[in-house]
Amino acid sequence: MTEKSKRNEAEEDSSVDTKDALAEANAKAEEYLNIARRLQADFDNFRKRTEKENEEFRKFATEDMTRDLLTIVDDIDRALGTAEEETELVTGIRGIKQNLMKILEGNGLTEISTDCRFDPNTHEALCTVEADTDGEIAEVFQKGYRMNDRIIRYPKVKVTKKKEGEETCQE
Repeated sequence: MTEKSKRNEAEEDSSVDTKDALAEANAKAEEYLNIARRLQADFDNFRKRTEKENEEFRKFATEDMTRDLLTIVDDIDRALGTAEEETELVTGIRGIKQNLMKILEGNGLTEISTDCRFDPNTHEALCTVEADTDGEIAEVFQKGYRMNDRIIRYPKVKVTKKKEGEETCQE
């Protein structure tokens, strides 16, 4: 073998080794790129899930305090119900209640309607009373409220029943 053919053979071996090394490096790079893409996707999913959880937390963070404030609203309603005449004090208390309700409504509170038929999913029946119709709400004992589409207090109501009999109440 001549020196030239040895050199050509060595260059070919070197070229083959370089191609193999390059192919191996490209395969490793592709593998690492796929790992990086999966990690990025996992991180994006984690970030989105965390944002959603934080949004839900903020949405309902005041729910317990709102439920407690509703007892004060009930007390104000009872006090206003006993007022015999419209004095400045009564007018002032009505204004305070309206301001409190605006604040609560601004935080997602809405009253559950009781001007409809009884719905066991949104109303709590405490009593039944005989009437011409069946399943109507006859009386509201306590108003109910939703906060951001979640019921935080069911309205307590008296429901009409078409059967004959006496009024029955649960305790």
